[in-house]
Amino acid sequence: MLNYLPPRFDELIILPLPFMAELIVEAYHENPAAARNIIDYLVSSTNQQNVAAQAVTGIAIDFLNHCQTTGDIIAVSEQLAWIPSPPPREMSTVLPKFLAISQDVRASQETTSAYRQCELLDSPIRMLQELGDFLAYSQNAHFATSFGSIVQRWLKILQTAQQTLAEQAKRSAEIPQVYIAGASLNPDDSKTRFKGRQDIFREIETLALSTQPPILLLHGGRRTGKTSTLKYLPRKVGSELIPLLIDLQGAATATTLKGLANYLAEEIVKAAKKSRNFDLPYPNSQQLNQEPFLTLQTWLEKLERIAPGKRFLLCLDEFERLSEVIATTNSRVPLNFLRHVLQHRRQWILLFSGSHTLDELEPYWSDYLINTRSLRVSYLQKPEAEELIVQPIADFPKIYESLTVSQIIQATRCQPYLVQLLCTVIVDHLNREKRRLATPDDVQTCIPIAIETGGMYFRELWTSLSEPEQDFLESLITEETPHPQNKSTVRRLIRKEILEKTGDCYQFQVPLVETFITQVVTEE
Repeated sequence: MLNYLPPRFDELIILPLPFMAELIVEAYHENPAAARNIIDYLVSSTNQQNVAAQAVTGIAIDFLNHCQTTGDIIAVSEQLAWIPSPPPREMSTVLPKFLAISQDVRASQETTSAYRQCELLDSPIRMLQELGDFLAYSQNAHFATSFGSIVQRWLKILQTAQQTLAEQAKRSAEIPQVYIAGASLNPDDSKTRFKGRQDIFREIETLALSTQPPILLLHGGRRTGKTSTLKYLPRKVGSELIPLLIDLQGAATATTLKGLANYLAEEIVKAAKKSRNFDLPYPNSQQLNQEPFLTLQTWLEKLERIAPGKRFLLCLDEFERLSEVIATTNSRVPLNFLRHVLQHRRQWILLFSGSHTLDELEPYWSDYLINTRSLRVSYLQKPEAEELIVQPIADFPKIYESLTVSQIIQATRCQPYLVQLLCTVIVDHLNREKRRLATPDDVQTCIPIAIETGGMYFRELWTSLSEPEQDFLESLITEETPHPQNKSTVRRLIRKEILEKTGDCYQFQVPLVETFITQVVTEE
């Protein structure tokens, strides 16, 4: 019947054609390829684009409505992948979210652990709840009803599946692999894995709310938890502060000042929504293209009026990347903008986060960033590291002897990434051997595996050192009493938390790092 529709004979027909969209939706059940062909024809060769959009919307609603299992939800991302992007206007706000939920459910099902499957369902369930809240405030009653019922059905399916997986995980003899080594921790899916840093949160809040707040510089080595700390800020500081986390790694791709300004504006708006559910307006795009940073200045003033009594904590993560933008654009306008914010915008506080202190950067940085207060992110406190090892999540089984915990702490020096790395390897080791108690011998067995598994971290640490620093470490390993030619070399190694001085001797701070560098030196 699709071959005999009126537009097949009269491409310019303008008369309304009732029920044609419904016919295409019905045909899709019997012959999806034929239905898609007629939709493509209507879009490309006739003036019946509205009918095509109605048919696409109907097919999508019908398919979403018929999901009864997690398998049906997983199939959505493939079955509806042919719908063009962006989808018809009626579905532009919801269909991409349903597709993303479907993909997340697929990702959860592809993991081997029942516990991990259960945990990964948190994200699609949360997305469905947010979508339901969005639909509840929609002004289109038919739209809200159609998709709202789908949301509720999907929620019930996924919540039931999650409960079943949770029960399976409890019955399983396998130790759940819950440690996260490498990636920064996200409050939405990492739950209670983030440990400690209360002193840093308190100091940030105290300084940010002071009468004349300084520029805050959060610094520390790679994978010490700086980005995780910033992600948890909204949950750790009072409502007077609106933390706005901006990842300047993304900004480093900007080749123009206009591109950088646009990136900053978009990230500020998204961060405010995520941090405090604030809907901030975008700056005028035309003005932003003409005078990017001047427009940003007036825009920040406008945002202050929207949130009186609040302070915006602008957190610039990987701030060193700004040097790349400055080199690319041959302009220090971004730093002039930040200095203007510091001097004239009392509701805005700047927090820079990175692996370097200002004296390790280009000299011009110190000319712009005066009155800076440094906050170092380093090792966890011993009780915090013990909690991370023994109870990374609630109801984690007791798998460590007390001496085993002490050995993990001794080997890692409570460095959070290394703690999670070594514990990850230990859990895998126990599961392979079908045991549930880790002994001190298991720690020694797993240390070489952890060094190999975390090879990228250790190699990056080694290559980040200067040649004099590497030479001194080599002499420390091969000689009993190395004598550095330059004391500044030793000071830098101490500041980078590679070495520490004990009496008249220097020794490595972290035994795992010492083991890796010893391997490098002996292989050479």
